[in-house]
Amino acid sequence: QVQLVESGGGLVQAGGSLRLSCATSVRTFSTVAMGWFRQAPGKEREFVAAISWTAGSTYYADSVKGRFTMSRDNAKNTVYLQMNSLKPEDTAVYYCAAGSRRSSWKGDYDYWGQGTQVTVSS
Repeated sequence: QVQLVESGGGLVQAGGSLRLSCATSVRTFSTVAMGWFRQAPGKEREFVAAISWTAGSTYYADSVKGRFTMSRDNAKNTVYLQMNSLKPEDTAVYYCAAGSRRSSWKGDYDYWGQGTQVTVSS
C-alpha cells in the first residue's frame, strides 16, 4: 500500500514563499512519477507540476512556470514543491500524487495524499 503524506502548507502574504513536502512510503513500478495538483473551492482539481524519480525531469503548468520548482530526494522518497512569488490565486488545497507516468492528467495517478492547505493573502 502506497501512502503519501504532505506537509508545509500555511498562510503567507502575496509575494511570499512556501515549500511543500510529500513523503511516500514505497516506490514501485507503478509510482515512477510524482505530481502536485491543487483544488480551489468550487473549482476542478488542476495540475501544477510533475517529476520522474529516475531522470528528475520536470513538467509545469503554465500558471506556475518560473515561480514554482519541483524536486525530489530519492534517498528520502520525498518530493518537494518550492513556491515563490505566491499570488492570491494560488490559494488552494495542494495534493501530492504518485503514478506510472509523468503526466498532467489526474487520471494517470493512482495514489493521492490527504492534501495541505495553502492560503495566500493579498
